[in-house]
Amino acid sequence: MPPIHRQLVDRVAIGRYQDELTHPGAIKTFVAEFISALIFVFAGQGSGMAYGKLTDGGPPTPSGLVAAALSHALGLFVAVSISANISGGHVNPAVTFGAFVGGNITLLRAIGYIIAQLLGSVVACLLLFFSTGGLTTSGFALSEGVSVWNALVFEIVMTFGLVYTVYATAIDPKKGDIGIIAPLAIGLIVGANILAGGAFTGASMNPAVAFGPAVVSLDFGCHWIYWAGPLIGGGIAGALYELVFITRTGHEPLPGSDF
Repeated sequence: MPPIHRQLVDRVAIGRYQDELTHPGAIKTFVAEFISALIFVFAGQGSGMAYGKLTDGGPPTPSGLVAAALSHALGLFVAVSISANISGGHVNPAVTFGAFVGGNITLLRAIGYIIAQLLGSVVACLLLFFSTGGLTTSGFALSEGVSVWNALVFEIVMTFGLVYTVYATAIDPKKGDIGIIAPLAIGLIVGANILAGGAFTGASMNPAVAFGPAVVSLDFGCHWIYWAGPLIGGGIAGALYELVFITRTGHEPLPGSDF
């Protein structure tokens, strides 16, 4: 058996430009990721803006946190479901990065996915800005008393749980035909993590979710946390699950349009 670091290195691939970026099949996956990210961010960010309007910008409440968790869980369930058969339903640069670390997507395809996800988030926030008459699409921020290092650990742990769930329910070749279980489990872990960490960091777990509001509101305070935390957590989850739980024999081609 080769050393574990070789198992990952042998599976990681850059990919061919023509196949991974310009091929019609690749472009379809990028469009699917763009639409899924747009739908997810529109629902999640929109629910927060609606809450702020209903409370006249009042302080967060437990019911508001539950509403945020529910809207994100349902939105992600739908976003993953509608793109799962086309792009694999990543909807999140951290998921894409975790899949790349485990050798389940090429570098070029991963870059295309991430760009599409970021653009989908920005467009969703622009649509919200115009359709609400100029209401602010609030960027993610740390709660009072939460340090950047506290927040970084929160985002790492929450995203680890999310990407680990993705691997267990969607990527693992032993998963079988589980239908809607994967999107449902992915949505539920995000909702649960928002209940756990939403009062501290906003519980992003997704650089695209933080990027769109930051761009439209021009508020990049502590924005690096919402990139570093999810990418670290997603990368660790992808490497760990691939090395410990997925047994591969010989050389296997990377998946095509899905996980």
